[in-house]
Amino acid sequence: MIETIPSQQQKDTQQPETSGNIQPDSVQEAAHSELQHNAKEVETYSIENAPYCILPEREKVTLMILASFAAIISPMSSSIYFPAINNIAKDLNVSITLINLTVTTYLILQGIAPSLIANFSDIHGRRPAYLICFTIYIAANIGLALQSSYAALMVLRCLQSSGSSGTIALGSATVSDLSTRAERGKYIGYATMGVTLGPALGPVIGGLLDHFLGWRWIFWFLVILSSAFGATVAIIYPETCRAVVGNGSVPAPKWNRSVYQVVKSNLCPQKMFTGPPNYDTLQNRNKRRANPLASAMIATEKEAFFILIYGSLLYAGFMSVLSTLTSELQLRFDFNSIQIGLCYLPLGFGSLTSRWTVGFLLDKNFKREARRQGLPIVKNRQQEIEKFNIEIARLTITIPLVYIGALCLIAYGWVMEYKTSLAGPMVTLFFMGHCITGAFSSLNTLIVDTHRQSPATAVAANNLWRCLVGAGAIAIAAPLIDRIGIGWTATFIAFLWIFFSPIMWAVYKWGYAWREKSRLEEQERTSTTQGNREL
Repeated sequence: MIETIPSQQQKDTQQPETSGNIQPDSVQEAAHSELQHNAKEVETYSIENAPYCILPEREKVTLMILASFAAIISPMSSSIYFPAINNIAKDLNVSITLINLTVTTYLILQGIAPSLIANFSDIHGRRPAYLICFTIYIAANIGLALQSSYAALMVLRCLQSSGSSGTIALGSATVSDLSTRAERGKYIGYATMGVTLGPALGPVIGGLLDHFLGWRWIFWFLVILSSAFGATVAIIYPETCRAVVGNGSVPAPKWNRSVYQVVKSNLCPQKMFTGPPNYDTLQNRNKRRANPLASAMIATEKEAFFILIYGSLLYAGFMSVLSTLTSELQLRFDFNSIQIGLCYLPLGFGSLTSRWTVGFLLDKNFKREARRQGLPIVKNRQQEIEKFNIEIARLTITIPLVYIGALCLIAYGWVMEYKTSLAGPMVTLFFMGHCITGAFSSLNTLIVDTHRQSPATAVAANNLWRCLVGAGAIAIAAPLIDRIGIGWTATFIAFLWIFFSPIMWAVYKWGYAWREKSRLEEQERTSTTQGNREL
């Protein structure tokens, strides 16, 4: 039998079948309600599956490298100064102790200043924060190159530190803006490349400039270098702050756009954005006033407090070695400024290689722990850690590095004490730099992981603590070496690292529980506040 297919007109005239007490209007309402429900499900699905960052891989890596080399000015400004300390003291007719005091004040401001700029950048964007930092820094270096008094040197070094130090927090925040937790270990190698090269290249460049051109050319060199980086940031660096552009799909305000973006928007406005903006990827969308105490308040959290305390101890010991290396090499090997600068290279290269080895281990261990704890990893999707113990994933790598680094520090102290061949301290410095800066990177990654809404503020908190403690360590390192010798001084520092290492074990075991308790308390306070507002 051949069925007759009704025509479209017949279909239109047919009435929908009804059963029971359901009326045609009720059917239409039910269908409409189902369509709305399906639309909401599709919308929720699209929000949850939005890429964490819409930028291609090559562009993300390029931006991280640019942010990394913009941050080189902070550690380089500190280390480039060391080989010229003796000549600066002679020209300004002051003691070396007073010149060393400018190193201490530099570190103090290096700890305090990022607290002011980091919270500003988490709210208003990375680009304006970068431009403020470079403007202050360039002006300070011009003044340092022209000044001729100790008072001016002290004040301008503080200003120089204030301008440069914020770039470190901004570099780490850029990594957080562009990468998920699962791949952050890989990218942290790019982001901290400049921070690592600064201590390595600074003394070499400073020694050469001081020897051939005079110490004033150290600051003229920094003016030229920072002007080049500042111009590059102004021209091509786009806004990455997730509070401003989300995952990169939200148009940035005019004052957050680069010169290239402004020109492109005027010439080809239709090519500015390839897709619709996803406003649901914005973080901290409710603009609030910048709080300079925000980074200090992070230390009120139990887990963050322990991480910051131990990180500052590691940094203090590392800076004690870095600041006294010049005088120890001059005393024991009678080196000039060029030779002293070259001896900083093993320490710097050890730090540089750690960025790749430790970064690889951090990513690999994160994925291993994710499989063990049942956390799915999707490429370019952020992994929420409310139900994930990220403390184990990070500290499994950190803790062994600390113990190995402590042994390398002891070896360095005693080969210097007994004046062995130069190869002894150089080799031990390489491995100490590799392990301790690797531990720095891991702790820095953990503090960002647990504060993803304000990564620059979290890094600034880390910088605040370690620089203040490091400044105190530099002040007592040289007198301690004079009193008990470099061998026992290095042993004492390594003993402190090992003695306080249970702090890291406590975070390893109970950090997740502390973080979860804080999260639930914050949710309860937020719901209570909203309920009071509704009433």
